[in-house]
Amino acid sequence: MATATNIDATAVNTVAWLSASEATIVVPVYQRQYRWDIGACEQLLGDIRAVADSDERHMHFIGSVLSSLSVDRGSAELVLIDGQQRITTLMLLIAALHHTVRSERPDLAGELEQVLVRVSDRTRTKLRPHRAWADVFESVVMDRRSPDDEQRESRFDDNYAFFRSQISVEEAPRIWGGLQKLEHVAITLGAGANAQQIFESLNSTGEPLRDHELIHNYVLMGLSHAEQSEIEDSFWVPIEQNTGESIGSFWRHFLVMRTGREVTVAGERGVYDAFRQEFPRLELASLRAHAAEWKEYSEIYRILLDPAHATDADLSRQLAQVNTFGRGMYPLVMRAYRDYARGEVEKSALVATLEFIQALLLRRSVVGIGTDRLVARLCRARADGQRSLETAMSRITPSDERVRVALKYSDLPHPAYVLGRLADVDTLADVAVEHVFPLAPGDAWTGDGTRAWVDYSDDEQNSHRALAGTLGNLTLLEDALAERVADKAFAEKRAAYARSGIGLTREVADVMAWGTAAIAARTAELTDAVLAVWSRPPVVGIDDDGLTPVLDAQRRRGWPRGWQREFEYVEYRGEHWEVHDVKYLFNRVFKRLWADSRPAVVAFSARRGGPIYAAQAWNGQWDALDESHFLYMGWDSKYMLTAVQGVLEEAGLAAEVFVKYSYIGAAM
Repeated sequence: MATATNIDATAVNTVAWLSASEATIVVPVYQRQYRWDIGACEQLLGDIRAVADSDERHMHFIGSVLSSLSVDRGSAELVLIDGQQRITTLMLLIAALHHTVRSERPDLAGELEQVLVRVSDRTRTKLRPHRAWADVFESVVMDRRSPDDEQRESRFDDNYAFFRSQISVEEAPRIWGGLQKLEHVAITLGAGANAQQIFESLNSTGEPLRDHELIHNYVLMGLSHAEQSEIEDSFWVPIEQNTGESIGSFWRHFLVMRTGREVTVAGERGVYDAFRQEFPRLELASLRAHAAEWKEYSEIYRILLDPAHATDADLSRQLAQVNTFGRGMYPLVMRAYRDYARGEVEKSALVATLEFIQALLLRRSVVGIGTDRLVARLCRARADGQRSLETAMSRITPSDERVRVALKYSDLPHPAYVLGRLADVDTLADVAVEHVFPLAPGDAWTGDGTRAWVDYSDDEQNSHRALAGTLGNLTLLEDALAERVADKAFAEKRAAYARSGIGLTREVADVMAWGTAAIAARTAELTDAVLAVWSRPPVVGIDDDGLTPVLDAQRRRGWPRGWQREFEYVEYRGEHWEVHDVKYLFNRVFKRLWADSRPAVVAFSARRGGPIYAAQAWNGQWDALDESHFLYMGWDSKYMLTAVQGVLEEAGLAAEVFVKYSYIGAAM
């Protein structure tokens, strides 16, 4: 049998590999900076806890670690080519564990220290990071920071502090047991191996798994073959058939609906991560129940994608109209339709919800306000009942006055949809949107039969062009008629309009001349109809498009550029706070709740493992709440905002806190 001479690949126990190695593990100069954030550390710790609680046969594979052996001046070094992020994070976790138990469990501390320090020099760490950060890393792992370092910020400090905050002395043996069940493939290169080529091969093994594929693997992993077949055939295959190419968006919309939180998809595995957080344990019995629910919602999703599948003609038409605006409201519609399908609400309630959705989206489009990141807050509101939903919708639905002004001067969005509903036509097939004053009039065009377009002044021409796309200048016309009068003078168009089968269009034939005055008059008339068809919910609310509920604020990884001016201000229960960044928001919210809702803060911090502690147990950034309670301030942006959202929910105040993004925050 032929063997490789330049590559040695061996499956090893990770902790044993780290402990046994007499060589220093070195991160080469060309490697990127250490980048793992608290979210990644949280997932790693969760995996370690899970494997710690499993039976003895179960191990956890963390991937491969690629290195080359180098001998420099008689000392051996393992140069890390791939695996720096994982190994560095494990070292930080083991250091945090070591510092937690060293005074109360010296036996365990000794085992941990064997992983951390060099055999030849007990004052140095076994892992030597990139030389630019080596001192920072060693000061964290060896717990020898100077007073001058107290305000220092680094990923090493942040992640170490997270591990310290999460692991108590009592839990330490459990975590150590989980760590000892980690495995990886250690790949060591010989002198003749091409390190770059092997690195690229390891990291370019085809298309990365998509979120729904990761969910699929996660759901079936650990089941027997018979159990996998059962779940696959009974649930997963029907879900795939119902959602087709939209299966990825189905899972995202399902999770938004279920959690009432936005799910990030750009730049990270947001959908899969949200799924794992929502379903951390999937034993077979619970999996069957959850999978039945997933399948039920996938059947509804099939109807939303193609409303022709709805058995009720009115609902089919309503769902098709909602689709005019895309799929952004699917999480809200899914739950509302499910409740109707189960007989929990009347058809009229579902229709009312669908109408209010259309009114919200159309009105915001008319006045030029974005419609992103609205649905999660509406899902949360609906969980409290129909009136709560209508109140939430009313708050973010532009008023009649704003819509009236916008329709007068702005191009009409979704014109075929709007005119179709105003004209009450059954189908828009073979019907075109007609511009009464044409978009590109010829020199001979005339609106009154007297003056030609070429004789209009520049101001007159500009005024006509400015109103060409507004509501008053638009109508519907059958394709056969539209083709003949596309750029004709108004007199010729009137004759075609008179022959139209659409009442809204025949009304234009009654107008004797067409110009800016006629357009304005028709806009005013049709605006009344628009406001009636797309009416706001009857609940009186605030017409405010500028504030974002704190639960919908965007969690940003690390400390992105511009974070110091992310917010213009914060509205806290009617109070105006001059708060411009998440770190100050974190500090101010926890201090305020410590005074106003201390039991909720204590409960939240105890369950999450921070950010409030009875002592300043490690070096870093702290703020005192009182003589015996301290708020740790060394988290990253994402962790801080998550904690703010969580503690406000715990206190029952999240619905009363809003952030106003600055122009910098909107662009981040």
